[in-house]
This record gives sequence, C-alpha cells and structure tokens, in this order.
Amino acid sequence: MIAKLRGFSGFSANSILATANPSLKGHPMAARKTAGKAISPAPDRADDFAKTFYALKQIFASYENRLHVTADSREKYYLETKSRSYNGRPLFFGAVILGRAYVSFHLMPLYWDASLLKGISAELQKRMQGKSCFNFTAPDPALFRELAKLTTRGFGLYNRKNLL
Repeated sequence: MIAKLRGFSGFSANSILATANPSLKGHPMAARKTAGKAISPAPDRADDFAKTFYALKQIFASYENRLHVTADSREKYYLETKSRSYNGRPLFFGAVILGRAYVSFHLMPLYWDASLLKGISAELQKRMQGKSCFNFTAPDPALFRELAKLTTRGFGLYNRKNLL
C-alpha cells in the first residue's frame, strides 16, 4: 500500500483515495475542506449566537474600568487583571467566545474557589462545561442574570485576594 502511494504526485486526490480505499473508487471526495474558513451557522442560529454573545459580553461591561480588555471583536472578548498578579503576569478573568456550536462564557475565578458555585440553579449547572465554562446557543435572560451575580462574586474574590 505505501509503495503504491509513494509516487502519487501525478495523480488526483480521488485516485489517491481510491488506492487507499478501493470502496471509494469512482466516487468524488465525500468531504472537501474549505480554505480554512469556518462554516457559519444557519441564519436564525447565527442571529441567536450574535444576540447571546452581546448579552454575555454585557455581563463583563461593568468591570472594564477595573480590568484590561485584551480582545474585543465579534467573536472574542477577553478580560484580564491590570496588575501583574500571577507569576509576574496579568491573570485571566473571563471571556466570551462565539464558537461554531455555542457561545461560551468563561469565568476564571471559579478555578480559584469552587465554593462560588454553591447555590447555582440546576439549569445553569446543565450549561456548565468543565470547571469554569458555560455554553449557550440562545439568549436566556434568567440564566444571564444568575451569571452576572456569579461574576460579581468572582470579581469580589479577585479583589479580596489582591489580584486586580
């Protein structure tokens, strides 16, 4: 098999695939990759994602004067501390990231103190991915209010630990 593939420079991708897998012989490539472009979600979903991204970004808006915004685009919003509080470097506070499958809200203080999660609703717990990430596909005002309260507690933790 390897010997067959070594001299493939003059062959098309379909002939290479047919050599590697005889069952594909005569079929065009099933999945062609685009030139590094992400596949955008459907229009309704894209609109929900944009609204969700904006609403989650607003949760961090009141902390911009005490934290440093390191990324602010239509797909990424990052906040970190202004002081060099962790190993001589600024400490990540949080982010909102628009992905292909969902919009993620990251809150780093949850790593520092998991007790901040005490009392969160079961619905918000379902949205949790890992220790400090919450995923959404559409705006949810009730959960966003709960995240805002959680963010306030996280900011208070950073303040008490002199990490700002």
